[in-house]
Amino acid sequence: MRSTKLNIQNKKGLKLQAYLELPANQKPSRYAIFAHCFTCTSSLSAVKNISRALTNYGFGVVRFDFTGLGKSEGEFTESHFSGNVEDLIAVSNFMTNNYKAPELIVGHSLGGAAVISAASKLENIKAVATIGAPATVSHVKHLFSHDIDSIREGELTEVNIGGRPFKINPEFVSDFDKTDLPSVVKNLRKPLLIMHSPTDTIVGIKNAEQLYVNAHHPKSFVTLDNADHLLSNSNDSNYAGNVIGTWVQRYFPQQENDMLETHGEQLVGHLNLVEDNFTTSIQTKNHSMIADEPASIGGDDFGPSPYEYLNAGLAACTVMTLKMYAQRKQWDLQEVFVYVSHSRKHSDALELDIEKPGYLDHINKKLKFIGNLDDSQKQRLKEIASRCPVHKTIASEVIFNTEIINA
Repeated sequence: MRSTKLNIQNKKGLKLQAYLELPANQKPSRYAIFAHCFTCTSSLSAVKNISRALTNYGFGVVRFDFTGLGKSEGEFTESHFSGNVEDLIAVSNFMTNNYKAPELIVGHSLGGAAVISAASKLENIKAVATIGAPATVSHVKHLFSHDIDSIREGELTEVNIGGRPFKINPEFVSDFDKTDLPSVVKNLRKPLLIMHSPTDTIVGIKNAEQLYVNAHHPKSFVTLDNADHLLSNSNDSNYAGNVIGTWVQRYFPQQENDMLETHGEQLVGHLNLVEDNFTTSIQTKNHSMIADEPASIGGDDFGPSPYEYLNAGLAACTVMTLKMYAQRKQWDLQEVFVYVSHSRKHSDALELDIEKPGYLDHINKKLKFIGNLDDSQKQRLKEIASRCPVHKTIASEVIFNTEIINA
């Protein structure tokens, strides 16, 4: 997974701080937008966790700061509710013009209300998910209601919201009353997932009930038991992201997997040097994998390295061979762990007396057996571990045949 910084301008020409979270293979099948909570930013851990969880379901996810918040340009007074909705539309338009139209939109707290409103205006949005969202936009005013009387026409007034000072004006306050969210929800007619914690002390659970009652099917509710409003426990935000990723699959048609042709061979590896660094697609007849190099040698670390795949093949073959042998002998082998590392070691370090001393490939294999086995059985399994087909292939002389296939 990798974050790509985006250059997005909103309707007023203000630059929005935005990042695109990509799946491990950097090739999202669909795109989503995430809207953060009131006075929060896209760097909130819950925002990152949910966005990155969605990348595991093939989504490219845009998380961004609303106008006047985080590192986005503008003043907080411009971050009123209507402005938030306009920012969401600007992000959607940017993605449509530069990547692909987003189809999922997710919002947290007031961001949840904003994504409902934005989804009602965006035909490309096919599904909506909210987390801890209020049932009315004006609900948020209680956060600074103690300061409302001091706000005067034409002046900026500093108020305390969540323990932090913000400057607002009367227009900022009145804008919250312009949107009839219950009516918007009733007319949305798009799949809606409402997630809410019963113990949310900022936006009470009754809000989720009102949203659910107003919405038309298909609609779903998932409780976030014991979570706080900001999902400050990473387990809660990761859970929310995984639930959304699973839920939304119901409403998107399954896409054909773009399979590489193996041309009669067992496996094909493909690297696009124009688009990728070292990230390599590997395809067997029925399975896809990603290989890469670690960042320490210039790769992006999106997948195991070639030698890690070599180790993986050896480990997989070893445990399977041990399973078959133990079952044939009717031994009580319940679990087996194989730990493998590859390195280059000098023959002197390996205490080998060879004609031409030098560096050699060295594979270290450690075995751990779970079950009721005596020492003689364990020693026999150790011998069998060296007889698995992949082990024998690596240890023997291999004849290669390489040919060129014309494009």
